[in-house]
Amino acid sequence: MRFPRLKTGALAQYPATRALEFNTGVVRFIDGTEQRCRQRRAPAKKWIVRLELLDETELSTLAAFFQAAAGRAGRFEFRDPWTGELYANCSFVVDELEMELAGEMRAGTVLTIRENAAA
Repeated sequence: MRFPRLKTGALAQYPATRALEFNTGVVRFIDGTEQRCRQRRAPAKKWIVRLELLDETELSTLAAFFQAAAGRAGRFEFRDPWTGELYANCSFVVDELEMELAGEMRAGTVLTIRENAAA
């Protein structure tokens, strides 16, 4: 299953955000010292995709995709809007999709997507 493109062919609208996410495990000992270790070999990527000028069809397509992906439980492919690189194991960060209808041809949502496994 692959993240859908908008009618324009774009994957995101401006402004969009991306970040690297490091997962670190911290073990605290009785004497107050800590030991830290990476829980992944490489940082995971995370994208915040803000979509504000959607029509009802595009919003409906995204809602159907979110439902098919089952929120955080699902897995899908996402193409990085900056680099064009395809990430095969991504999921949504939340289980609820918030949508806004502000008028005709003015629907919107914010989707946060994260890479599940770094190479």
